[in-house]
Amino acid sequence: MKAHPTAIIHPKARIACSVTVGPYTVIGEGVELGEDCEVMSHVVLEGETRLGARNRIFPWASIGLAPQDMKYAGEPTRLEIGDDNTFREFVTVHRGTAGGGGVTRIGHHNLLMAYVHIAHDCRLGDHVIMANGASLAGHVEIGDHAMVGAFCGIHQFCRIGAYSFLGSYTVVNKDILPYSKTSAPRPMQVLGVNRIGLERRGLRGDDLAELEQAFRLLTRSKLNTTQALAAIEARQFRSQHVRALVEFIRSSERGVVK
Repeated sequence: MKAHPTAIIHPKARIACSVTVGPYTVIGEGVELGEDCEVMSHVVLEGETRLGARNRIFPWASIGLAPQDMKYAGEPTRLEIGDDNTFREFVTVHRGTAGGGGVTRIGHHNLLMAYVHIAHDCRLGDHVIMANGASLAGHVEIGDHAMVGAFCGIHQFCRIGAYSFLGSYTVVNKDILPYSKTSAPRPMQVLGVNRIGLERRGLRGDDLAELEQAFRLLTRSKLNTTQALAAIEARQFRSQHVRALVEFIRSSERGVVK
C-alpha cells in the first residue's frame, strides 16, 4: 500500500496492497478497501464501511460516518459500496440505521459530483449520476442509469426510477417514474420520455415507441392513474420496459409524479 506518512490508518483496517492513500486522510478500524482504490488527501473513512475495487475518492469526502438520524443510538450499522465509483470533493455518505435494515448500499460505476449527500439507508443502483449538491434524505432508492440534476432535494422514502432524468433544482416528494424526464416547474411535472438518455443506453425501435405511447396515456390523456394503467395493460405492449413502468407505479406507496 502506498500511504502518505501524514495519513492516519487504523491497524485493523483491511486495505489491499494496490490502494493509494493521500496526505492527512483518516481511515478507521472497520474500513475495507478493495484493489486499486485511490483515496486522495483529507478524506475521512469511518465505521463498518466496505468499498470494492477501483473506487476513487477525492479530497474532503466523508464516507461511512454515523447517520444524521435522531433515533440512531450508536448501534452497529454499515455502508456497502461496489466497484468503479467516483466520489468527488466534499461528498458525504452515511451508514444505515436499525430502522432501515442497518445498511446504506451503493452499486457500481456511479458518479457522485461535489457536495452530493447520501443519507442513511439509501440504495443506489449502477451507473447513477448525481450532479453537484444533489441530496438524498434517508431511505431513498435510485434505479440504474438514473441522472439526478444539480441541487435536487429528494424526500425520504422516495424512489427515483431507472433511466430517469431529473432536472436541476427539482424538489421531489413523490416517486419519479422510470424512463421519464422530470423537471422543476411548479407544479412539478413529467415532460415525457427521457428519449435522449434512453437512446444513449441502447433502447431503440419498439421499446421507445411503446414507452412513448404509455407515457402519453399516463401524462397527456384525461385518464386518472388507475384508468391509464388499465389502458396500458389493455394494449398488451410487448416491451419489458413498459411492464417495468407499470410495476413501478403499482408498487408506489407515495404516489408518482405525473
